[in-house]
Amino acid sequence: MIKPALSDEILMRIEKPARYIGNEVNMVKKDLKDVDIRFAMCFPDVYEIGMSHLGIQILYDMFNKMEGVYCERVYSPWHDLDNIMREQHIPLFTLETQEPVKKMDFLGITIQYEMCYTNILQILDLSGIPLYSKERTEEDPIVIGGGPCTYNPEPIADFFDIFYIGEGETVYQDLMDAYRRNRENHGTREDFLFLAAQIPGLYVPAFLDVEYNKEDGTIQGFHVNREGVPETVTRQVVMDLSHTFYPEKPLVPFIRATQDRVVLEIQRGCIRGCRFCQAGQVYKPNRERDLEFLKDMAVKMLQNTGHEEISLSSLSSSDYSHLNELLEFLIETYHGKGVNVSLPSLRVDQFSLDVMSKVQDVRKSSLTFAPEAGSQRMRNVINKGLTEEDILHGCEIAFRGGWNKVKLYFMLGLPTETEEDMRGIAELSELVAEKYYEIPKSERNGKVSVTASTSFFIPKPFTPFQWAPMCTGEEFLNRAKIVNDRMKEMLNRKSLKYNWHEADVSVIEGLLARGDRRVSKVVELAYKKGCLFDAWGDSFHSDYWKEAIDEAGISLDFYNTRERSEEEVFPWDFINTGVTKQYLLREWKKSKEETVSPNCKVQCTGCGASCFGGGICFENQN
Repeated sequence: MIKPALSDEILMRIEKPARYIGNEVNMVKKDLKDVDIRFAMCFPDVYEIGMSHLGIQILYDMFNKMEGVYCERVYSPWHDLDNIMREQHIPLFTLETQEPVKKMDFLGITIQYEMCYTNILQILDLSGIPLYSKERTEEDPIVIGGGPCTYNPEPIADFFDIFYIGEGETVYQDLMDAYRRNRENHGTREDFLFLAAQIPGLYVPAFLDVEYNKEDGTIQGFHVNREGVPETVTRQVVMDLSHTFYPEKPLVPFIRATQDRVVLEIQRGCIRGCRFCQAGQVYKPNRERDLEFLKDMAVKMLQNTGHEEISLSSLSSSDYSHLNELLEFLIETYHGKGVNVSLPSLRVDQFSLDVMSKVQDVRKSSLTFAPEAGSQRMRNVINKGLTEEDILHGCEIAFRGGWNKVKLYFMLGLPTETEEDMRGIAELSELVAEKYYEIPKSERNGKVSVTASTSFFIPKPFTPFQWAPMCTGEEFLNRAKIVNDRMKEMLNRKSLKYNWHEADVSVIEGLLARGDRRVSKVVELAYKKGCLFDAWGDSFHSDYWKEAIDEAGISLDFYNTRERSEEEVFPWDFINTGVTKQYLLREWKKSKEETVSPNCKVQCTGCGASCFGGGICFENQN
């Protein structure tokens, strides 16, 4: 019988106690007598967010299929429980066994976005694990990080023992085997980290030293400090997505998660090459899952969860070559059975009435398109590959299909952006509304609603824009005002709505996205001042972050607002993602020329991802 970590009295005092009790549908239970490695899988945000993450579900299934390994889960306690745990000295615990994280052999943390960095320190702190890797002993779990933010792990490198660079299905078994060997040989913590550093895709920050130029503070270079450790870490990639791990029985939460549905990943990678998009670059090459595999998984997952919705997940769903066949199968199989099919990430230029008509109940919500920029010039700069005609034609098809609500996503602060580009966001929104009223009144479905939302551009590692400067918070807000003022001048302004992101959050995200190891002090200071759940608007404390930056002696201008030279060494340059720096630099120069590059299916642009030996780089060569 498992003893709950929290008393009934505590559970009655906190918001959503079901976040902390475990025992969900499809939760794995193992006899600890049969387990020799315990792995705590952590998503450093609230339970509802973490339970919606497909990567956690895949790794949870994979680890628990390994003999002798028990994968348990832990999420960030919300503010209310965080306070109680500190007051009553309750250690952070896993959901499966309700035992302290400190008792685990590994603590694996999925790092999805920069604004969760202070939550990572919360997890370590509440677990009783020293924040800094160098201060940990043989009694502490090995702390390993994975996920998109590991493509620049340096701002949090001091807090981790290992980073897993790439897709998680490849070398974790090798790591578990190395851990067992080291234990059998009575090796130390450092002995194990040395073994781990020799496994492809695993980065041990303790074995890499960074040198800085005294003149300007930029990085001079990297040097491994132990013989036998590779100087470059190569991203791990799963080339055969139809014969790998995928959860037939996903975990089903007791409370409503952010994405309360079955998620079916139909492909990885993207053919498009948008110059602002990190995922589009670091997930290359584009690889599709087999149609029969997806059919089989869809049936099993829906049967094993009871969910009433299935979402087809990818960076660009409409680029999946068997999308129509998959939709036809799902609609025919679940017609009249109350199962809704969700299709995110559709491109407006390929959006057709035929595809829309196949998706059940989609009219319950608005349609979402991402033009990203208001003018054609700006869309050429970012290599979006969409024309105004494409956008308006796609919206017209949607309107004639019965939709009357459209969400448009844009970015502000892109390289070379002018006031004309900014005003173009409002003007394009107006043209979309006008397109609706071109339809005969008898065929319309009420009034049109067009919501334009702008996020602020953040240059990300391993993108052509990694050299680009970023706006200050004040500049971001000035640009949002230009758009907002132009919106109010539109003829159909009552049908238009404009939202913009918080500028202060974007500024901190920019610092964390492109920072080096010196930024770790900022993260620690911000956490100790009370920063937590920074991705949540109500919890973000801009003043605390500003104080931390000042106390750490960090210059925001150095990290955010200056344009990098072509020769500059980046904090992430020791990582090989397959996509070469030379290719990214070519694309950066082409952006300044407003030149569009073709997508991968039209013509190979020589990005370097062919080194992985498969995917879109090879399938069209015959």
